[in-house]
Amino acid sequence: MTDRRQRRALVVRGGWDGHQPVETTDSFVPFLTENGYEVHVEDETTVYADADYMAGVDVVVQTVTMSTIADDELRGLTTAVRAGTGLAGWHGGIADSYRSSSDYLHLVGGQFATHPAKAPREELPGDGTDCFVRYTVDIVPERADHPIVAGISDFELTTEQYWVLTDEYNDVLATTTIAAPDYHPWHRPVTCPAVWTRQWGDGRVFVSTPGHNLDVVNDPNVRTIIERGILWASR
Repeated sequence: MTDRRQRRALVVRGGWDGHQPVETTDSFVPFLTENGYEVHVEDETTVYADADYMAGVDVVVQTVTMSTIADDELRGLTTAVRAGTGLAGWHGGIADSYRSSSDYLHLVGGQFATHPAKAPREELPGDGTDCFVRYTVDIVPERADHPIVAGISDFELTTEQYWVLTDEYNDVLATTTIAAPDYHPWHRPVTCPAVWTRQWGDGRVFVSTPGHNLDVVNDPNVRTIIERGILWASR
């Protein structure tokens, strides 16, 4: 007999408030509901250690910047993903989580290293936008037909541009190239993934580095990519 249970989405949020984890995740709850998900929201990661609950989750939407995670919680998350639970997120909520855990880094496939600041000669307001720069998100031509980015052209944003440390196992759907101005210590431009997916056991992982705050996730291109990414990652 066909299993007709309602799909389940688990939203896990927290960490640094500057990334607006509550506001950004709340903005995606109606989308999840409209797509047939029963949505459960947690403000801490202890739920990851509940094996019975995690086994019934179709997709985890995580926005937890920095912070820490207990060993049993991380085991619970990685076990669920390997068994088919999807993991999706954006910006520091997924690419800058649990910095002390190499196992988490291995699961997600990319770790925030920096976001270049504006030129020192510019007046820096000190209001959280000191690292907001204008940059381009470039869709990888060979992956332009992927369902997450299909029909989306290269686009520009003014926000933090993430330099991430990563590996070749990722399926990179979009990149961004960080310039090498004379006021930074690196000597040539560096191209980093901006949107990628990763297969992990029977599960799928989706990451978008754009998504600093509600203004950025409300950009039509960013929102479309994240919404599609959540659905793609879902069991």
